Amino acid sequence: MPAYNSTSHPLISRRTALEAGSISLLGLGINHLDALRVQAAAPSKHQTAKSCIFIFLSGGLSQHESFDMKPNASDEIRGEFNPIATKIPGLQISEHLPMLAQRSHLWSLCRSLTHGSNEHSMGHHIILTGRSDIPVGFNPSRPMSTDHPSIAAIAGDVIRSRTNLPPAIVLPDKIVHNSGRVIPGQFAGRMGSNRDPWFIEASPFHSKSYGAFPQYDFDHQRRGGADQRVFQTPHLKLSQGMTQGRMNNRISLLKELGKQRRVLDSAGQVESFDRYRSAAISLLNDDKVHYAMDVTNADDKIQERYGKNSFGWSLLMARRLIQTGVNLVQVNLGNNESWDTHGNMFPHLKDNLMPPTDRAVSALLDDLEDSGQLKDTLVVMCSEFGRTPKISQLARVYDLPGRDHWGAVQSVFLAGGGIKGGRVVGKTDKIGGFPIDQAQKPENFAATIYRALGLPKTTYWHDDVDRPHYIYEGEPIPGLT
Repeated sequence: MPAYNSTSHPLISRRTALEAGSISLLGLGINHLDALRVQAAAPSKHQTAKSCIFIFLSGGLSQHESFDMKPNASDEIRGEFNPIATKIPGLQISEHLPMLAQRSHLWSLCRSLTHGSNEHSMGHHIILTGRSDIPVGFNPSRPMSTDHPSIAAIAGDVIRSRTNLPPAIVLPDKIVHNSGRVIPGQFAGRMGSNRDPWFIEASPFHSKSYGAFPQYDFDHQRRGGADQRVFQTPHLKLSQGMTQGRMNNRISLLKELGKQRRVLDSAGQVESFDRYRSAAISLLNDDKVHYAMDVTNADDKIQERYGKNSFGWSLLMARRLIQTGVNLVQVNLGNNESWDTHGNMFPHLKDNLMPPTDRAVSALLDDLEDSGQLKDTLVVMCSEFGRTPKISQLARVYDLPGRDHWGAVQSVFLAGGGIKGGRVVGKTDKIGGFPIDQAQKPENFAATIYRALGLPKTTYWHDDVDRPHYIYEGEPIPGLT
């Protein structure tokens, strides 16, 4: 199979062409969204009312500055931040996460997630797919058709949709390197690009600005240049000149085409025709969908609680999508490598990254808890890796010190979805460099998400030649439920 390439022209079947043409007959305009893909509900798909919000911090959150502080270590290890107490006796986290500290009864930590890569692309692939092994033909410069499928792609394929939206969505952007290359691990890989997760691209690409724009945007290397990005919430509308009357006429035409579909495709499996058509129409008329995506026009008090920035808007959108019935929402908090703090680490974490994250995640937990949905919604937050125990400085690039890549260990934040609050699984050595108790693999991390989604261990997806591929490659992280 060819490598993933956003500019290539995929081969499509006659049935798929008819479905796509049927949607275009409606004259739909769907700004900032990938092509509408709602698949037929196959018998092997699972109906579940459970959900997950997977918060991904591209770049690598430092465990020493967040959830696994080492205040008694030497200065070159401990860093500049101080720990603060949480509501749980003996549990301390960074002083720059005070709102989460007050909600520690709602969340737990795994301080011992480990894998073998210190490279960004491979690290992304490992965590986003929940697979430690390197796939055949892996290319760090671009996604390949032989890559392992992402957790989001698998969830989108094996779960039956409960709404006219797909069961799995990624927002507010694809993870793209500042050079413009697309990072592997986000897509369906060997499942086939037709099963890529659905991306809501509300955050425009920027090569030199990172973080929660417009309030907290910054540049790792302080190169200057204003960030003019606008968080563009997707909206669904009839295209220009498409009146309701004309739309109704086209719907009638679609019905006539529907009468002929047995002739057009005698092979069966034509249910997706109706799924595409009904989804395209209902998206235009579903107030819940518009409500979920229109976050920049939400009540000011709600926006202030989450933060009027890309982090806050993204998590507010995720929370609303879960409300509408979407099962898994992956939220990339910051564009590619926003958390890659090789230098200028302490001011950038303190001033630009931790405040909007602390506020937005806390607001999300409050909303889910107040609505009673937290018990059935897993919130999980991690990066592709952690940071080195020892502080270093690349003086030719950065004004101030930081930490480098470290796949050997990172901390994972978990709440809801059956997770009991106030627990800590795993332990690292005295410098926060390696797990010394209950080491967990990415396969355990992925299994924790699949379990929270209500997927049994017998769940599998089919490849193009109908071979089953079971999704569980490990056991869920123990000691959390």
